[in-house]
Amino acid sequence: MERVLLKNIQNPNSADLGEYKKIGGYRSLQKVLGKDPKVIIDEVKKAGLRGRGGAGFPVAMKWTFASADPKFPKYLLCNADEGEPGTFKDRPILEKNPHILIEGMAISGYALNAEYGFIYLRGEYPAAKDILNKAIRQAYDDNLLGDNILGKGVKFHLAVHQGAGAYICGEETALIESLEGDKGQPRIKPPFPVNVGVFAKPTVVNNVETLANLPYIIEIGGEAYAKIGSPDCPGPKIYCVSGHVERPGVYELPMGTTLREIIYTHCGGVKGGRKLKAVIPGGISTPVLLPDKIDCPMDFVNMPKHGSMLGSGAVIVMDESVCLVKVCYRALKFFEHESCGKCTPCREGTGWLRSILGRIEQGQGAEGDIDLMLSIAANMAGKTFCPLGDGAASVTQNFVRNFRAEFEEHIRAKACPVK
Repeated sequence: MERVLLKNIQNPNSADLGEYKKIGGYRSLQKVLGKDPKVIIDEVKKAGLRGRGGAGFPVAMKWTFASADPKFPKYLLCNADEGEPGTFKDRPILEKNPHILIEGMAISGYALNAEYGFIYLRGEYPAAKDILNKAIRQAYDDNLLGDNILGKGVKFHLAVHQGAGAYICGEETALIESLEGDKGQPRIKPPFPVNVGVFAKPTVVNNVETLANLPYIIEIGGEAYAKIGSPDCPGPKIYCVSGHVERPGVYELPMGTTLREIIYTHCGGVKGGRKLKAVIPGGISTPVLLPDKIDCPMDFVNMPKHGSMLGSGAVIVMDESVCLVKVCYRALKFFEHESCGKCTPCREGTGWLRSILGRIEQGQGAEGDIDLMLSIAANMAGKTFCPLGDGAASVTQNFVRNFRAEFEEHIRAKACPVK
């Protein structure tokens, strides 16, 4: 399909306002100003747009909840805290096509009657901060942001807020806490951000890729957009592929493209012609898949039917040379390090799992360690403030379920069997 979200990024000056306007930039914003905001929300509903941050929640439904709340002002937050291991899909938008995000946020802000927006940017993207701030200044200078956008009496202000490198702040309520200047830890829900969000006002939190879809939806219409890709999850989707493939990188494809097509057609197959051993399809927190499961359509509806989740669409490909015990161990090290410490199951459980996995990986595992890990994971799942603890439990359970023999061999032989 023709590039939409990554259009023109091969142009070395693609982040410039003038270059973005040459390919039709900000025409969609001009098109919506003056319309009833409800018409825009209805168009997004027709499009069937789902959030691209991982949960896949229908965007129009979230917008409707926030719009119905009588409290003002309302806020629009862009979640650009891209911290999931293996995930780098939003980075080319932030660094190469920032104006599509700014335009999408201006359209969304108008639809929501939100006058203030923030881009919450991960701390590890310093180049993106400078690029976004320059693009925002250009938009203000061209009257595309401010108190009277394009002379239409519409107000929308936008700023970048950079995080300090905490993965937990990708969770929307932890993001809000951080934005307010507090410790980045998740809140109890309900109340939900659409009613009580930043500064206790109605707040919509959408992902970078989600918001970047808005100009295209307005340009072609919701019904035409709904015909792209999967009927249940329409539209373009950015998949980022790393690991043992010939051509790792970022690919914009119709939502629902199969994992097999992504790996073997677009990425050129497993590197060096080696045998595929496992694939993590949506970032490190999504369940690992075996080679016989890769004919699954990569969307939010079909992936659970095949035993995993789409997540962020971050595909990590592993060939036969990989030790899956080590992969699991490194994943748990990440979860332990990034746990915010607010709830006991996650704070203690991630450390315990990492410790046991470390013993096994280093050839010091004991009989009963595998069942102990499964017991700990079961006591974590569904009992934490946010999905981080669930992710750690799920990773443990799925790696053991699919590669238990490899774990057992580490314990029996006191060494890694993978050469």
